[in-house]
Amino acid sequence: MKRRFFLTGVSALVAIPLSASVIRAATMEDMLKPGPLPEQVFGSPEAPVTVIEYASLTCPHCRTFHVNTWPAVKQIYVDTGKVRFIMREFPFDPRAQAGFMLARCAGEGNWYATVDLLYRSQDRWARVADPASAFKSIMGLTGMSGEKVEACLTDQSILDKVSEVMETGKSYGVDSTPTFFINGEEHKGALTIDQFSEIIDPMISAAQ
Repeated sequence: MKRRFFLTGVSALVAIPLSASVIRAATMEDMLKPGPLPEQVFGSPEAPVTVIEYASLTCPHCRTFHVNTWPAVKQIYVDTGKVRFIMREFPFDPRAQAGFMLARCAGEGNWYATVDLLYRSQDRWARVADPASAFKSIMGLTGMSGEKVEACLTDQSILDKVSEVMETGKSYGVDSTPTFFINGEEHKGALTIDQFSEIIDPMISAAQ
């Protein structure tokens, strides 16, 4: 059974399963198995280090990582072939869930740009009285019409897939955001670039 929520002004069904996921021991191979949505992958598949991030669009710590740390991680490690970075949805609340749904509706080639826009405009939609209007205004910058926003937010198939990604994360023990799995090792919180380097550099050296 699912509990239902509706965004003000839009009949947007956002469902959060009531049952808790069973936490299971998982290998990196398990974590890399295809899910219900195309993976958002950055970097070479041959990179010696793989990072999987579970994040929520309404999470201030996730925004801090995305804005302040991710550009350096991308420049130093991802673009140089040292790290493959995978971003996954872990929405803690209906608004984050709606944001991720809109990013998927924007098209796979526009997913990252939409997520980036939503992080950077977080204060304009995550905690406002009328999130539906805010989403329409912000998504208008991407060329998405208000009608398409409404259609997206009532698409049960996309909702179910985003929820499944989150439930799989829960089964790996994810209970806060951001959570990173770095070559299978779990690390929680908005890591700085220095903290990332301390973890990643020995792994890169060991692979050489």
